[in-house]
Amino acid sequence: MRAVDLSQVTWRKSSYSNTTGGECLEVAEGNPALVPVRDSKDPERGALVFELGAWTRFVGALKRS
Repeated sequence: MRAVDLSQVTWRKSSYSNTTGGECLEVAEGNPALVPVRDSKDPERGALVFELGAWTRFVGALKRS
């Protein structure tokens, strides 16, 4: 997979993240084909970037479990 420039994306915290500061996942918006995610407690560590189809299947599997 090619490198993805995330320097100008807008990050939003997942609605499923708790409000006490732990277990916070952020998702970058603005790219219809990719889903970048990162740990909001350690954003400098970088992001994992998933293709939309893979992310959709992952989330669907979580919902079914």
